[in-house]
This record gives sequence, C-alpha cells and structure tokens, in this order.
Amino acid sequence: MEKIDFTDQYFMKQALQQAREAFDKDEVPVGAVIVSEGVIITKAHNMTETLNDVTAHAEMLAITAASEQLGSKYLTNCTLYVTLEPCTMCAGALNWAQIRRIVYGAPDEKRGYRNLKPSPLHPRTEIIGGVLESECMQLVKQFFATKR
Repeated sequence: MEKIDFTDQYFMKQALQQAREAFDKDEVPVGAVIVSEGVIITKAHNMTETLNDVTAHAEMLAITAASEQLGSKYLTNCTLYVTLEPCTMCAGALNWAQIRRIVYGAPDEKRGYRNLKPSPLHPRTEIIGGVLESECMQLVKQFFATKR
C-alpha cells in the first residue's frame, strides 16, 4: 500500500460527505469528487434510484460534470476520489476519460473493476486504494444492514 498523504485524506472526506448525502436519500452510499490542480471541480453521489437510471453512479455523474466544467472529454489532469472501488462500467468510462489518478476508499469484492483481467482502466492511470477504507466500508455496511 502506498503512503497516504493529507491531500488524499482531505478529498476522500469530501467524497464521504457525498456518500452520506446518498445514504440520506436511500441511495447506495457512494460519493465521488473530481479534483484538478488541487481544486474540487465537481461532486456527485449515486442517484440510480432518484433518476431511475442504472448508469447514474457517482463516478459517471462526476465524469459528466467534470467534462462539462473543463470543456473536454478527457480528464488527463484530474484525480477521482470515490468511496467505493469503481465497478466495471465506471472503470470503462474512466478509461475513455483518460483520468490521471483514481483514489478509492473501500474495495468492492463482488463488482469492482479489479475482478477483470486485464484491467479496464487506462494504462497510465495511477490507482491508490484503501484511503479511509474503514469509514467508507462502514457506511456501505450500515446501508445494506437496513435493507436486510
């Protein structure tokens, strides 16, 4: 595991705030922020239930908003902070966006992109996992405990 710096923890806390918003709306609590040059350019959380759209994952919504904000379909100078390891759909979109860096909190053993070989991510994308992992995982577990 790579050393976690203050910046990654700070931005992951912002993603966790988004995940809590999703939790409060009875959405699977995943939050994401995209950062460019040290500035948050977009925040998003899962909205699949609200929008009745299976593609409305936090990452997908963040990619769309960031691309609009930057006026580019490529996010080569950006970092995505997301509370849960991206699924394969989101990883594919992140590949096309050519995002520079992905920092995620909790692993997703069932649906995470790491289950695919070779990786669906862009070969130049830097990946860091496990940032505030316990906080991210706790929120997901709490959500699904209420559903069972």
